[in-house]
Amino acid sequence: MSKSDRLFQLTNLLRAYQPVTAKQLAEKMMLSERTIYRYIDDLSVSGIPVYGEPGLGYRLTEGFELPPLHLTALELEALVLGVNLVTTRTGENLSQAAHSLLSKIEASLPLDHELQKENQTVALAPYSFYDEKIRKKWDLVHLAIKDKAQLQLYYLSLDNQESDRVIYPLGLFYWGGVWTLGAWCFLRKAYRNFRVDRIEDIAVSSEILAVPAHVSLSDYIQAQNVHHKTAY
Repeated sequence: MSKSDRLFQLTNLLRAYQPVTAKQLAEKMMLSERTIYRYIDDLSVSGIPVYGEPGLGYRLTEGFELPPLHLTALELEALVLGVNLVTTRTGENLSQAAHSLLSKIEASLPLDHELQKENQTVALAPYSFYDEKIRKKWDLVHLAIKDKAQLQLYYLSLDNQESDRVIYPLGLFYWGGVWTLGAWCFLRKAYRNFRVDRIEDIAVSSEILAVPAHVSLSDYIQAQNVHHKTAY
């Protein structure tokens, strides 16, 4: 990635997450903090109104807007590929949103753009859709996560053990063709992972249980990282 592209990426991150520290920017851009400080100086010299607030991080002056976005052919190909994957590998609601987004992208392209020409896109997503039952389960889980709702889960494990439990869903993760639901399990009083395709039945729980104060998506991810590190 060229320096100009990195400066553009940095400006967008500043707009999206302000106030944001140099450490956070370094993590998001996978650069050193020293490089971030240097890039911040470059933005200031080029006229981008960025300023630092002690103890908080960097901000852009209120009202600052970037010029219209122009994507390269490779960036557009990546975007279209991602949209097509969402269309065929998630639930109906998100698939429809992705399909609408793709239509808007294609409508905005000039007629002579490379992506409008036949056979220019060589990275292709699967054309087949998920099983309709899995798509409906995915939609229900996705909505429950957003609504912070608890779910009654009837689950069949990989060793064909059936279980009935109440869970607090936290996130959906795509691993090698399979969606995994990360959740707090009230039965086990711990974080657990459930393959969406192994869920026999699912519904919003009629009883509301107390969720431990520490339970969150970020805490779940941290716990998974610790588990993977200690597994080797």
